[in-house]
Parts: sequence; structure tokens; C-alpha cells
Amino acid sequence: MTLPLGFAENSIQLVPDGTLLLHILIILVMIFVLNATLYKPINRILEAREKRTKGRLTEAEEIIKSVNEKLSDYERRLRQARGEAYSFAESQRSAAMKERQEKLHQLRKEIAESTAKEKESIRGQAEEARGTLETESRRIASEIGARVLSRPLTGADLN
Repeated sequence: MTLPLGFAENSIQLVPDGTLLLHILIILVMIFVLNATLYKPINRILEAREKRTKGRLTEAEEIIKSVNEKLSDYERRLRQARGEAYSFAESQRSAAMKERQEKLHQLRKEIAESTAKEKESIRGQAEEARGTLETESRRIASEIGARVLSRPLTGADLN
């Protein structure tokens, strides 16, 4: 297959010659210069940033761990304090209930004694009133009988 002559003139012909070595040398020098002036400083900056980021991340993780430990300790102490407060309140409540029951029992006992004394006093007063009424009724009956009969009544008339 033969190519037309016009095609060969317009195409790029790569024939190794002395400039190829010059190009390779320029590329190697550029790699060395760019490595020394650009890539190594950028890599050092990126590594320093990575160390700072990881260091701060590690520091943040330690802070979070410390905060979680303190929080769990706080919650544990809070539960313990609440338990103590509830038990103290319960003991105070039971002591107050016991004292209330004792006072109530004592008051009921005093009321029962007072009621018994008052009943006995009323019974005595009733007996005294009956005696007085009986004496008065006999005296009034004697007076009425003496007026009705128009004479004084004797012991035989009263029975």
C-alpha cells in the first residue's frame, strides 16, 4: 500500500535524532527542579496539615472520651443521690407515720378515758338529780296533799 505523496508531507515524522536526547535531558531537569521547588514543599505542607488534623482529631476523640466518662460518672452519682434521697424521704415518711399512729392511739386513749369520766360524772349527776327530784316530789306531794285535805299529812298518810 502506497500513500499519496501529499499525505506524507502533512504527517508528522518521528525520526530519532540528537534533539530527542536534548528533550529527555530537559524533561529530567524539569522533573528535578519541580520536585525540589514544588512537589516536596507541597508534600511537606500536606503532611504537616495531616499531622495537625490527626493530632486534633485524636485530641478531640480523647476529649469526647473524657466527657463521656465524666457524664457516666455524673449520671451514676445522680442515680445514687436520688436513691439516697428517696430512701431518706421514705424513712422520714415512715417515721412520721409511726409518730402519727402513736399520737392517734394516745389521743384515742385519752378520749376514751375522758368519755368514761364524763359518763361517770353524768351518771352521778343523774343519780343526784333523781334523789333531789324524789325528795322534792315527796315534799311537793305532801304540800299538795295537805292542801287538798286541809290538814297536815302524817307518816301513815304518805305510804
